[in-house]
Amino acid sequence: MSSGHKVPFVTRHARNGMVCTIDHLASGAGIAAMRKGGSAVDAAIAASAVLAVTSQHMCGMGGDLWALVHVPGENQPRALNASGRSGSGADLARLKSDGFDEMPFRNDPRSIPVPGCVDGWCALHREFGRLPLEQVLQDAIGLAEDGFPISAECAEATHMLNGVDHSQDYFRDGTPQPGAIIRRPGVAQVMREIATSGRDAFYGGDFGDELIRFGAGEYSEQDLATSQSDWVDPISVDAFGYRIWSVPPNSQGYLCLSAAWIADQLDLPTDVDDPLFVHLLAESALQAGFDRPEMLHEHANGSDLLKEERLAPRAHQIHRNKVSSVSTGINPGDTIYLNAVDRDRMGVSLIQSNASGWGALAFMPKTGISLHNRGIGFSTNPNYQSAYGPGRRPPHTLAPTLVANFDGSLKAVVGTMGGDSQPQIVLQLLARLLLVGQSPAEALSAPRWRLAGANPTGFHTWANPGEIVLELEGSAASAEAALQRLGHSIRTASAHNSGFGHAHIIEVKDGSLAGAADPRASVGAAAGY
Repeated sequence: MSSGHKVPFVTRHARNGMVCTIDHLASGAGIAAMRKGGSAVDAAIAASAVLAVTSQHMCGMGGDLWALVHVPGENQPRALNASGRSGSGADLARLKSDGFDEMPFRNDPRSIPVPGCVDGWCALHREFGRLPLEQVLQDAIGLAEDGFPISAECAEATHMLNGVDHSQDYFRDGTPQPGAIIRRPGVAQVMREIATSGRDAFYGGDFGDELIRFGAGEYSEQDLATSQSDWVDPISVDAFGYRIWSVPPNSQGYLCLSAAWIADQLDLPTDVDDPLFVHLLAESALQAGFDRPEMLHEHANGSDLLKEERLAPRAHQIHRNKVSSVSTGINPGDTIYLNAVDRDRMGVSLIQSNASGWGALAFMPKTGISLHNRGIGFSTNPNYQSAYGPGRRPPHTLAPTLVANFDGSLKAVVGTMGGDSQPQIVLQLLARLLLVGQSPAEALSAPRWRLAGANPTGFHTWANPGEIVLELEGSAASAEAALQRLGHSIRTASAHNSGFGHAHIIEVKDGSLAGAADPRASVGAAAGY
């Protein structure tokens, strides 16, 4: 049953192709690539590259990337892990001797693995690109060189750059107001070099030189010569009447799947206004993460984490009339999610991220590229397999999702930004789309919840269980009293709050495409043709 809440925007429909992103300029670039004969992968790279120009407060070439690609006729999607590894100079003992009990949050190379985004673009393009890379990156290069109108969100985020060296692209005409034209000449030049010479122009060019100097021993030339992208085996569960796919550890994608499987055992109400709908989904997400600190690391076996004998006891812990208890906590981050489907029904679910806002607040002087801080996911506990050390990938929040029918055909591509909240947001979207039967617009515009801790950075997660609250967005707060009676600690937030993710859905339905971009991103767009 669909909720009676007012949908503030509509599901878009298209026959031949669709792209959804947080920025209409990026969505338009993706569709332009398809119109030139490009694949959904070409479209996704084109859109991702534009976002690296226009939305560097959330993503960029200095960050990481993950993707799932549905290839028509194949029985499982291709999964790409383009999350970078720490430098060969990483030294936990030295970090501890410098007085750090946790990973440094800003402007420290020890929390900056080698960025994987560009390796991800190149790997995707080699495997599935139909257009020359010069054409795929054309719109992004033009926007960086000629200028783009800055979005309200990015303009607001520039307040974090006060006093940050080499961020002058945003302040050439003073503090930017929404719509001000921003030019990124260094970024344009780097993209032009990538377009003609591939990954070596990036990791072995000006950016690579800048990164090695910035690292002061953290990175070597060999670190940058080593590819940061790998094709890996995807993982899946059957839930809500479909096969749901995600990417394996070091991604937390297994939590999306675990939570969906657990929820599917619980006889969820299909009335989304029933407080039990929120309660049981939230409890499923909580139980899915019961041992995340120990289990989420790059060597974990994703399929083992999804075994029924492991998940069934978690489902049995959930009660319809009270909350359960596990030592977890979950919070948001800064990332972009985009998806694309082409006329052949190739589908791409892609996430690209800085980690926290502008990332490490470290801009490279010549290229103007800012660096992520994904290394904050490392543990400083030497007994954890996720401990900081040389050549390691940190635990990753990025978790793209793809839904298939049991005959292998594409049903939907779904995902969100939101840091450690991503599995919870994806769970809500999957339940609304697949179980309740809501349209993409209904599912995306519905009020959300998230399990939240107290730390304001949003990355001190899975700890301090006594501080966990169930945060309710907008009209979801109408269930506050009922959820409190079940034992939830409640906090409320405004409607369509970007802290609850920027998610997008494209659904294949009745031979056409139905899609929507999250209304929480004010310039987001679902574009089709």
